[in-house]
Amino acid sequence: MNLVTGATGLLGSHIVEQLRRRNQPVRALVRRGSDRSWLQSQGVEFAEGDVTDRASLDAACRGCDVVYHSAAKVGDWGPWEDFQHVTIDGTRNTVEAAVAAGVRRFVHVSSISTYGYHTREETIDETYPLGFKVYRWAYYTRSKIIAEEIAWEAHRSGRIELTVIRPAWIYGPRDRATIARLAKMIRAGGAKILGKGDNRLNVVYAGNIAEAAITAAHMREANGEAFNCSNDGEITQQQYFDLLAKALGAPPVQRKVPYRLAYFAGFVLECVGRLMRWQSPPMITRYAVWLMGRRSFFSAEKARRMLNWRPTVTYDVGIPQTVQWYLNEAARETPAAPRTSQAAAAAR
Repeated sequence: MNLVTGATGLLGSHIVEQLRRRNQPVRALVRRGSDRSWLQSQGVEFAEGDVTDRASLDAACRGCDVVYHSAAKVGDWGPWEDFQHVTIDGTRNTVEAAVAAGVRRFVHVSSISTYGYHTREETIDETYPLGFKVYRWAYYTRSKIIAEEIAWEAHRSGRIELTVIRPAWIYGPRDRATIARLAKMIRAGGAKILGKGDNRLNVVYAGNIAEAAITAAHMREANGEAFNCSNDGEITQQQYFDLLAKALGAPPVQRKVPYRLAYFAGFVLECVGRLMRWQSPPMITRYAVWLMGRRSFFSAEKARRMLNWRPTVTYDVGIPQTVQWYLNEAARETPAAPRTSQAAAAAR
């Protein structure tokens, strides 16, 4: 049995999908009241609970061979307490429950941002230390670093097998975090290229990451290893926006803003937002600017070499597929216009 935490999220749902394509049994940890409609279509077993509830995790891990832990507080905004509670405490709870249940392999979903904020032209691989130049309010990154260390400590003490997957910027169907924001900006003509637009992006299709995670979970050599799942090939920032705009039927994004100016604007807006206690993130944040405009690149060569990881969904396929999913969802959520009777129409 495979347990997937964060199964209603983007990557978690793709791990579920890929496991079921392989006819592997899946138990999905779901919170009470969460939308289970898509998961029900996959024929999974449900374990009602939460990563913040250790007792529910004990029950969910029972009889499992592999735990795929993708649950976390996602985003670059919010109080530290939320990241501490969900990402850090939630990981500790999940690891301890897996150890207590005798789970063989724990697959921990981390992030390339745990390396810190490299910006100059260099290629970062798994030999680099974590936590380079992490700024004060980088709560997502800080919490992911601590959570990953919790998993490593359990492995180093010999209590459980561990594989760490460090994804880059994830996209794909069921992306409810970024595709809507990008699509709206592109369609409204408000999107801008950061810098020249020729920097290589680390963007990766969720289903491709799921394939790497599943392969690693069943490979003896992957025990005690971390893998960057950071790109599906070569794509620049400009090329990425061009593919998005084409799929949306919108004009290409041509307006540009200097990277340093955008980064400074993000810092100023974050300061204002923290001072004013904004509940929603600013329009621009330093993390978003770094994610899109940095010149550093995170290598996935180790995953290609050890896991024979060859992304099966390319950008030419994955980006239009993701945009189509978003458009279908947007159409479904838009209320239909009220019908007008023929009599009423005639009276106008």
